[in-house]
Amino acid sequence: MSTKYGPLIRSLREKRGFSQLEVAERLGISRASYIAVEQGKRELTLSEVDKIATLFGVSLVEIEAGELPNYEKYRQMILAFLRTYGDKGVTKTKLAKLLYLADFAWFYDHLESMSGMQYRRIQYGPVADAYFRMIEEMADNGEINITPTERGDGKTALMISVSAGGANAKLNSLSGEERELMRKINEKWADRHTAEIVRFTHNQLPYLLAEDNELVSYDVISQENPDEIF
Repeated sequence: MSTKYGPLIRSLREKRGFSQLEVAERLGISRASYIAVEQGKRELTLSEVDKIATLFGVSLVEIEAGELPNYEKYRQMILAFLRTYGDKGVTKTKLAKLLYLADFAWFYDHLESMSGMQYRRIQYGPVADAYFRMIEEMADNGEINITPTERGDGKTALMISVSAGGANAKLNSLSGEERELMRKINEKWADRHTAEIVRFTHNQLPYLLAEDNELVSYDVISQENPDEIF
């Protein structure tokens, strides 16, 4: 595992009020060895990662990524995209790809994702692990509408649109620069079919280099052609 999780572990420890010695004792290592972990000079063993995850209440994936997802910001990203589509909405698949492009395009310029979400390679492209659960929760909370719609090929697509509750929600977690990037992404893809954005994300290096059902690497986007980021 990469040692980039050191700052995350330090942040989790400090937020929960543990000393370095206390965490070291929980892991069964010396304080010096634990300090080396926080400094990125020592890797955790698999058993130590498991103990850290249990101690701090985070997942193994989040520790490996070295970043905790910002669920509230991700929710606001969903609402920001949906507001541009109004009552007609956007397909559930296309929305997932717009969010992916926003996170990875932001990482390309800032070396951190917009939301901190981890994306997984599935059949229809890279999708955040929390996406489907988030959509269901937002529907239950009255922020969005999910409407089955017949497609031209006889199949049914799920259309996502913002409700009155979501239309009035604050988007204060998003900076002006982040919203401008999302606007540019949406400007490019708003009038294009879902199949087109799916093909585009399938052909990007992060998706191509990931195995089925494995996490898609943010770092790989740095190798992408600048004109193919979104």
